[in-house]
Amino acid sequence: MNILWGTIIAVIGLLMFLGGLTKSNFILYKLMVKRSEMLWKENVHNFYIGAGLLVTLFGVLFALGII
Repeated sequence: MNILWGTIIAVIGLLMFLGGLTKSNFILYKLMVKRSEMLWKENVHNFYIGAGLLVTLFGVLFALGII
């Protein structure tokens, strides 16, 4: 079961990373960006790149049973 949840978490993190990298127009990403712009302003896409990498790393470690 950890493999399934870890994979789901890693995919979500990867989508956050790719959305930040490409400055995606996907509706869910745009909603998250609008909420985050209040705090991060013009660095919002860089925030999603970093956060996406961390979430992906967490998902991989969780899937492998390290965490």
